[in-house]
Amino acid sequence: MSAMLLLASFLVLTFVGIPIAVSLGLSSMLFLVFDLKVPLAIMVQRLFTGIDSFPIMAIPFFVLAGAAMDAGGLTTRIVAFANAMVGWIRGGMALVSIVACMIISGLSGSAVADCSAIGSVMIPAMKRSGYSAAFAGGLVGSAAGLGPIIPPSITMVVFGVITGTSVTKLFIGGAIPGIIFGVGLMIAAYVIAVRRNYPRLDKPSLAGAWKSLVEVFWALLMPVIVLGGIFIGVFTVTEAAAVSAVYCLFAGAFIYKELDSFRKLYDALWRSVMVVASIMILIACAQLYSWLLVVYKLPQILTAAMQSVTSSPWVLLALINVLFLIAGMFIEANAAIILFVPILYPLTQQYGVDSLHLGIVLVFNLCLGLITPPVGLTLSLAAKMAEAPLHKAFVESLPFLLVGVLTLLIITYIPETVTWLPSLME
Repeated sequence: MSAMLLLASFLVLTFVGIPIAVSLGLSSMLFLVFDLKVPLAIMVQRLFTGIDSFPIMAIPFFVLAGAAMDAGGLTTRIVAFANAMVGWIRGGMALVSIVACMIISGLSGSAVADCSAIGSVMIPAMKRSGYSAAFAGGLVGSAAGLGPIIPPSITMVVFGVITGTSVTKLFIGGAIPGIIFGVGLMIAAYVIAVRRNYPRLDKPSLAGAWKSLVEVFWALLMPVIVLGGIFIGVFTVTEAAAVSAVYCLFAGAFIYKELDSFRKLYDALWRSVMVVASIMILIACAQLYSWLLVVYKLPQILTAAMQSVTSSPWVLLALINVLFLIAGMFIEANAAIILFVPILYPLTQQYGVDSLHLGIVLVFNLCLGLITPPVGLTLSLAAKMAEAPLHKAFVESLPFLLVGVLTLLIITYIPETVTWLPSLME
């Protein structure tokens, strides 16, 4: 009964407009004081314990890497390279946006950062070339959803910390699903572009293509160093995140020479601090809330209830996917992972679901939540940047959302798409 009341208190606080982190902390405090009757010092201790983790240190470094990448000129060079690769195909600018998002997702690990970086360059350019504002917003908002699934990924770090799953294996496991989704987006965008006769860009000369490759070389080298270092065991994930942040700062300041003032550096650091602070507060409060749910034995209650319904892990995964598709409409990805995984993870272990497979399925599922209203963080941001109504941008994103759902079904019911690459590490 107490577990249900705890859940209800959080939902009520959230739906009246209180931020999720505050709702989690406030509902936890009420039950600690009035139900469990423990000192508030326990609350402070659990809040600190929730973020006292070495892997969590990767989050501020990856966020800083994304901010430094944008400020240091890496984004514009990635777009130019993507343009040389696919811009000459029908609907070239749409394809450039997707390819650029795929590349930049391998640098920052944050969907919102990717959307902001690519959207600021590509959305105005697409509108000038005759693409509708709603399509430009829907496309970029959807493609930015690649951020949490293509490694590195902040959401994967959060899942790994909560469950004890290897973050390195999660990173490697997200590569194939990310590629499947990216290629699917490109196919959908091409079909739409052909039907609407969207323009293609001029095919670059060999010299022009080579120039774009040379200019983007240092940006493309970063994921090779970082992910390659993780794969062969040179770096831990946290060390790799630190290397990526230093690398982006160095490349922006000394190679591309666009991070050339204290003001630009200050702005990048300030944006990073604000993002990291919100994530850390959310993690701390959600860890406290999750601990209380465990104290009230909600995982055991849920396991008993589910086992009375079905004994099939495939049915269980289907139900979890439905739950997360709905939750992703209202709750930010990291918050959803922190809130639901401590409850569902013990249940999935009872059904024999591989934790690596589960992690990638959940993270990918929440990627789709980035483009589904009413929250839809990347879709909302992209629509705002395109100056298009959110509902029109959402309608334009439906083909891409369908591609995402089909990809989700593939990785859910063909686990080898997730587990094959990580198995090569063993």
